[in-house]
Amino acid sequence: MFDKVLVANRGEIAVRVIRACQEIGVRTVAVHSDADRLSPHVLLAGEAVRIGPAPASESYLDMDAVIGAARETDAEAIHPGYGFMAESPEFARRVSDAGLVFIGPPAEAIAEMGNKTAARARMVEAGVPVVPGSDALVDAEQGRIEGDRIGWPVMLKAAAGGGGKGMRIVEGPDDLPRALDAAAREAGQAFGDSRVYLEKYLPDPRHIEIQVLADSFGRVVHLGERECSIQRRHQKLIEESPSVVVDADLREQMGGVAVAAAEAVGYVGAGTVEFLYQDENFFFLEMNTRIQVEHPVTEFVTGVDLVQEQIRVAAGLPLSVKVSADWPRGHAIECRISGEDPLGGFFPSSGTIRALEVPCGPGVRWDGGIMEHFEVGLHYDPLLGKLITHAPTRDEAILRMRRALRELQIEGVRTTQPFHLAVMDEPDFRSGKFSVRYIERHPDLLEPREDDWQARAAVVAAALLEHRSRAGGSPLQASTAASRPGHGISEWRRRLGSGG
Repeated sequence: MFDKVLVANRGEIAVRVIRACQEIGVRTVAVHSDADRLSPHVLLAGEAVRIGPAPASESYLDMDAVIGAARETDAEAIHPGYGFMAESPEFARRVSDAGLVFIGPPAEAIAEMGNKTAARARMVEAGVPVVPGSDALVDAEQGRIEGDRIGWPVMLKAAAGGGGKGMRIVEGPDDLPRALDAAAREAGQAFGDSRVYLEKYLPDPRHIEIQVLADSFGRVVHLGERECSIQRRHQKLIEESPSVVVDADLREQMGGVAVAAAEAVGYVGAGTVEFLYQDENFFFLEMNTRIQVEHPVTEFVTGVDLVQEQIRVAAGLPLSVKVSADWPRGHAIECRISGEDPLGGFFPSSGTIRALEVPCGPGVRWDGGIMEHFEVGLHYDPLLGKLITHAPTRDEAILRMRRALRELQIEGVRTTQPFHLAVMDEPDFRSGKFSVRYIERHPDLLEPREDDWQARAAVVAAALLEHRSRAGGSPLQASTAASRPGHGISEWRRRLGSGG
């Protein structure tokens, strides 16, 4: 096992990796920009190294700075987390060339699965079902020819990346030229590669993915599926495991295809094979060659620590996973808590975390990258943390999530918490009748609810109470909110709810 690992990331995933290392006796090194010098991941790690100013291009995306920090601290390996350079074959190669271990798949596998058109071709060779599509387009005329062959409508997609960047739905050939220009421009800005390709547009699919693990001894296993259909602009918001539409037979069928996909590229480490599912058919979408944001739901229903397995495999050890016939055990749900205002078009919100109260109790997990007095800026992804619940049944997991969301308090920035609360009460979500068009079909979820107005009134009331106590109010008033503003907010919420 490694003695020391450098974590080349920030936020909640850096905290998650550091904790995983600490539990197996591995020392850790954090890297940070100037904006993150007092971030939780920096304070939690054994050592920390500044790698540049706030812009990611000058810090977290600076390969020389990150590799230099590993050398400076005598780290033996680098864990990239997700995002930033996690799926950069160049970074993986440069880490290896520096005599360090990249905790992830081989650079060749990253490159092959990162190029979406090449990945599609490789999956066809491996017998994996794929959505009908094209190679990278040369121009709009080729796009029209391919669109006629595939059948309109079609989806334009970036050849070098995912996450919703460079994606456009094209209803017919007349709409193609403008959409092609916009998609290519966005893909170039996001990935440095403006190539795009066409894929048959499925109007009402579910997004289901399979978690795989592979070691260097040739063993590849799958750990079941995650349902990721609750999305906005192709960005996942809520994930769960298992999926309500996947039975044991379909799970093994999809899992077998995912294992075949990993074996086809010589995969090693943790990865996710994503599928679109519609009308009882599933199609390969892409493979993410890294740990996923939503990995905790799989950990809950299998009991496997995916990050520790990543580290074991990178250290040259075999997988310790013992696949169980009783997986999945219970049901798990994850809500991504982001610094965005869902009532204002998910516009990013910045500010200082004035108070933070994290829910706890049986079957509740908080993976966070913030703390009180933490400054939330606009330099990085708005994800603040993830709230995950686990229970014997889906209904119980939803009720537990609703309770946990009501207990979670983040004061100082607007978050997606109200949206998640609304979803937990929505009948179609509760019954499992949804697809990737869920939010489009439920615009009311993005409208204020009575609870939202009560919460805002509570914040104002708590602020006034805090001001009065600091100005010399009565001891009772001061004690209500003196230690932490969140306590005062909780008290005012209780009074509002009871009519007090």
